[in-house]
Amino acid sequence: MIDMRLRGLSIHTQNSYRIHVTKFLEYANRPMEELDETDVREFLIHLLQEDKVQTVTINSYSASIRFFFAVTLNRTMNYLQMPRFKTAKKLPEILTREELHTLINECPNVKHKAFFQIAYGSGLRVSEIAALRIKDIDSKSMRIFVNGGKGKKDRYTLLSQECLCTLREYFTVYRPKHPEGWLFLGACKHTHITAAAIAHALDNWTERLGIVRENVTMHTLRHAFATHLLENGVDIFRIKELLGHSSLSSTTVYLHLANTSSGITSPADQYLG
Repeated sequence: MIDMRLRGLSIHTQNSYRIHVTKFLEYANRPMEELDETDVREFLIHLLQEDKVQTVTINSYSASIRFFFAVTLNRTMNYLQMPRFKTAKKLPEILTREELHTLINECPNVKHKAFFQIAYGSGLRVSEIAALRIKDIDSKSMRIFVNGGKGKKDRYTLLSQECLCTLREYFTVYRPKHPEGWLFLGACKHTHITAAAIAHALDNWTERLGIVRENVTMHTLRHAFATHLLENGVDIFRIKELLGHSSLSSTTVYLHLANTSSGITSPADQYLG
């Protein structure tokens, strides 16, 4: 765990690595000093063929085990014997504008409504919403400050007028008070709300409001934020900064989601008609 902390890995990643390596060691059932590439290959094949684990998850196992050998045990291995699986790159799903309108405007719980408006109106990740402080809401410049987002990066993003109105209503009803200044308190009031609790609220309201989709998450609302900005003509480099992406390649996926063909005439209609 010390090696992972020294490299600034998130708590989620640390827990994932620990669980994956533990499962590998239990499967191998041999002293660590005797383990080699063959043991790793047999384990990964076991995950694929016996446990029917998805390839993206197997790649996560592989990364965990590589870290364990290379960093924790300080051992060199032939990583060409442990190739990563190619995974299908599927476009993320987004809600229609009508579904977004229903979810946000017909949600009677002002606290949950605030979650959804921040995700769609500002593009925050669910973990960033959970960790917001009252002082992060800047109503004068209509910005939200994201303190230590993914990759430990600070950034500013948009604050919509609609969201500000909802937040003021929320504050009037809930009056959150905490020494750390958290905006959304957890059930015990000792710390901020968890990302899981926010995700549960979304699951609850999509079901209640009849929004039937296979996989709607808080990240779906973040996808909609970026896609609709792009459709409204906002430069993709600016969207990258608002989302807090490290690489532009993470942002360009929205080029495939946005309806950027509106107003463009096909050459078939132009020259063959």
